[in-house]
Amino acid sequence: MQFYRDGYRPGDPDIRPASPQALGRSAEFPEKVDVLIVGTGPAGTVLAAQLAEFSDITTRIIERREEPLQVGHADGVACRTVEMFQAFGLADALVREAYWVNEVRFWGPSEGDRSKIARTGWVEDTPEGLSEFPHVIVNQARMQQYLLEHAANSPSRLQADYGIEFIGFEMEESEHPVAARLRRADGTEFTVRAKYVVGGDGARSNVRRALGIQLKGDAANHAWGVMDVLATTDFPDWRTKNVVQSAGKGSLLMIPREGGNMVRCYVDLGEVSAGDGEIRKKTAEELRVVANEILHPYSIDVHQVAWSSVYEVGQRVADRFDDLTADAPADAAPHVFVAGDACHTHSAKAGQGMNVSMQDAFNLGWKLAAVLQGRSEATLLRTYSEERRAIAVDLIAFDKYWSAYIAQPALDHEHPERGGVSPADMQAEFARQGRYTAGLATTYTPSTLTGASDHQGIASGFEVGARFHSAPVRRVADARPMQLGHTHLADGRWRIYAFGDEGGVALSQFASWLTEGEDSPVRTFTAADADIDSVIDVHAIFRGSHHDIDVTALPSILLPQSGPLGLQDWEKTWAADAKDDIFVSRGIAAEGAIVVVRPDQYVAHVLPLTAREELRDFFAGFLLPRSIAQSISE
Repeated sequence: MQFYRDGYRPGDPDIRPASPQALGRSAEFPEKVDVLIVGTGPAGTVLAAQLAEFSDITTRIIERREEPLQVGHADGVACRTVEMFQAFGLADALVREAYWVNEVRFWGPSEGDRSKIARTGWVEDTPEGLSEFPHVIVNQARMQQYLLEHAANSPSRLQADYGIEFIGFEMEESEHPVAARLRRADGTEFTVRAKYVVGGDGARSNVRRALGIQLKGDAANHAWGVMDVLATTDFPDWRTKNVVQSAGKGSLLMIPREGGNMVRCYVDLGEVSAGDGEIRKKTAEELRVVANEILHPYSIDVHQVAWSSVYEVGQRVADRFDDLTADAPADAAPHVFVAGDACHTHSAKAGQGMNVSMQDAFNLGWKLAAVLQGRSEATLLRTYSEERRAIAVDLIAFDKYWSAYIAQPALDHEHPERGGVSPADMQAEFARQGRYTAGLATTYTPSTLTGASDHQGIASGFEVGARFHSAPVRRVADARPMQLGHTHLADGRWRIYAFGDEGGVALSQFASWLTEGEDSPVRTFTAADADIDSVIDVHAIFRGSHHDIDVTALPSILLPQSGPLGLQDWEKTWAADAKDDIFVSRGIAAEGAIVVVRPDQYVAHVLPLTAREELRDFFAGFLLPRSIAQSISE
């Protein structure tokens, strides 16, 4: 973490100095904004935390509730989401507070007495090597608090405005074309004009309604009760994740919560008829009774219910995630978006709702910043719906399969005609789906932002279109062992990770070209008066020992002078870690490789160190040359 680049200052480095724009901001809600975020849910708070990085972008986030969320609904935090939190500098605090899901244990009818349950096996929750971070449990309200505090401590000093509801919008011909109609808690209405509006306002989204978009999919037909309980019990696996199948009494999914005592219980309430509203009237006490029937001969004595609800499993997705209809011209750019539950809804069984919602916003945020700061054409924003709707469709298909699978009754070998699944098959399926439930199955297909995989073989461990899979390295300047992926901040910049060839000659030549070449993408797409790494952040990873590398002898792009004081940045050059060589673990070929990573941590391209023209042409597909970008931003 670098926090003296603007000059020495005492105090907490996470609280950065307020920008002049923030210091000069009026207490009144502005008449015009660049981005209006509707809703402080998972999607809205990630977007706010990301856009708060850019103090020259006027962002406001509104919430119809009159105070922050106090009791979270979602709680499963996938490995991929923790990786994203690392980009905000929040992962350490998150994993310290969270419950770590280490194992999943399985219980089924006892062979000796099917009225009782017995443990049948267990699996590692997350397969070895998928991520440097664990799958953790932290309630949604706390996740949102982390992100809102990050935004409030940013140079923008962005804070949520509570008690304001979005009620509709009209489009106008102006620089701020979205006239958003808002209503305060006291009933007074007012209009704010925005360049862009993002609806992260949940399954009953007013923004989606105003766009005329409907959620389409299967109706709910299976009910589950959920309760967060503080209890005492004789059940031996109370502090591990459990899948419990009983003989004829239903299923139970148990997930311990943060804090050492609370446990979330998902109680199978069986099939429901369409329009059956009675099931939602089930009380926490009734859920407790069903849970104890499933757990027999064990029991839980509930001392407090922190939260409970009953819901029906249904899977729906919107046919578009923005205001562009199918007949929109190819050069049209969207101005209104929906994200998270506003455009896809599903069960909680796979633990993907909050996680996918946050990834929606992480995909959109850097694109909004690139357009608003003049680094990309506005048509870049079309890629949000194109990329994220495909991911939502995959999620819906997986959730439909997964929620049905774990709701199956336990197989009775004496009556196989009744159907069901054996504990062994349930265990095997959990293990097989580990990559998906860790949030790591997303792969973007070739597009303007994601190259083809023609050169995948020279960096086989960095799959094009998948998230950048971090690995240990040594920082050359101070010999610090680190994860390479942790150099990636949520700051809207692209990354080039240049992995050295044997001997390092091609790597040095590549770095020299990036520094001095007239056709260097770094020089082409970075304004002359901006820091050289402000658009594309270049890192070099050398083979062998960090002791053999003199950073001061390398091309200046690997020791750039930046910031208002023109200080050197010593954190661009890395070497292999002798204990876990990244060149081996990520399959880097002897000739080295270029790995280009998007601002949202996904691998955009893999190229040889000699692929000058191909690299330049790739960036030219979505970045504007510095002369054009500077004129737009001015």
